[in-house]
Amino acid sequence: MNMRGWVVGFLEDDPDQAGLIELWLQHAGYRTSLFSSAAEFRRRLGSEAVDLLLLDWMLPDASGVEVLEWIRHSANSDLPVVFLTARAAESDIVRGLEAGADDYVVKPPKQAELLARVAAVLRRHVGEPETPTTLELAPYTFDLPRRRVAIDGREVELTQREFDLASYLFRRHGRIVSRDALLENVWNLGPSITTRTVDTHVSRLRKKLELNGEHGWRLTAVYQHGYRLEQA
Repeated sequence: MNMRGWVVGFLEDDPDQAGLIELWLQHAGYRTSLFSSAAEFRRRLGSEAVDLLLLDWMLPDASGVEVLEWIRHSANSDLPVVFLTARAAESDIVRGLEAGADDYVVKPPKQAELLARVAAVLRRHVGEPETPTTLELAPYTFDLPRRRVAIDGREVELTQREFDLASYLFRRHGRIVSRDALLENVWNLGPSITTRTVDTHVSRLRKKLELNGEHGWRLTAVYQHGYRLEQA
């Protein structure tokens, strides 16, 4: 599984632990975002793309379970979450999984095992990012090598950038994708750059692919967060 482009967040208040895990993740090809408190995570999640979260249980301002419960009732309710914690009691593991965690890893983690678990959870939730030759969300079919998209077999002409934007959004359907994440991953521009390019391209894409609910999918703006492709 090619990890290039996927973002793993890590909510951990121990800078040494966070730095080590970040090094492992980056060496494996992931991009990373570190959060040192629950408040920081809640504040930044609306403007940053995170495809999976590694979550410590013991935090300075909340418990990991409280953070997980907040996620499951937020606009990013389907965010994959893996507990990474020193709490090893069976009752804690059961509680974490019942709260909605996708996996549970006890500290100190083994590098190979942690990376394998992260990859497995990502595979279940977001699929292979670059290996498949097609991406299908009926009635939309993406021919990735040929960079073409069709609606019920009817090909729609897109520019290269529009195709990149569409495939990025369709791979993350149901998730909020921030404007900054689109600038960085589709345009390869820093998130601090001010431009209306994203908004213009999203508007064109919505029209060309008829993402207004007519075909079962709707591309909507989420105020102060970004965009979300969701089933109508």
